[in-house]
Amino acid sequence: MATEDHLQSLRNYLGESAKITPDSHLRNYVKTTFLTLEGNALPLRVPFEKAQDYIGKLVGVTKWFTVDQTRVNKFADATGDYQFLHIDKERTSRESCYEGTIAHGMLTMSLLPTFATHGTLKIEGTSQYIIYGLDNVRFLNPVRIGSRIRGSFRLISAEERGEGEYLLRHAATIEIEHQQKPAMIAEWIVLALV
Repeated sequence: MATEDHLQSLRNYLGESAKITPDSHLRNYVKTTFLTLEGNALPLRVPFEKAQDYIGKLVGVTKWFTVDQTRVNKFADATGDYQFLHIDKERTSRESCYEGTIAHGMLTMSLLPTFATHGTLKIEGTSQYIIYGLDNVRFLNPVRIGSRIRGSFRLISAEERGEGEYLLRHAATIEIEHQQKPAMIAEWIVLALV
């Protein structure tokens, strides 16, 4: 994709997103893009009528994201969850089956919105996506500090809820690099609004 075409696609995407100030919108988009976007690919955007063609298909995979101890410590500070498994490497190595600290499962889950920004299918013409909920959340494998994770999304369903409202359900998987078993799986549900 030519640079000018990529910039125009970015302008179009930003113009169709939630109406916040341009400076803060661009800042948020750039930060999320840095964390999740692989290469120059933009999220898959299709008219609602074409969404049915993607049911059961992989619609997005984010780039790898390193989970470090600093992020885990900040999450512990924000939530008050100071379980030693997350913040004390020596004790964790001594008193558990892990050789070092692991990320909070809820920290892993909290990265879903960031991964979903570029990993999920988008409906053309919509201006806002609201998290509607999660179903069937399962934590299958601990994320060890220093591991790299990424999100992958498969479209389960796309339903028109009312005029200008579309309910999108994705099977979300948080993968761990070099691991067969993912960190977590869930059904990610968003309401897309025109």
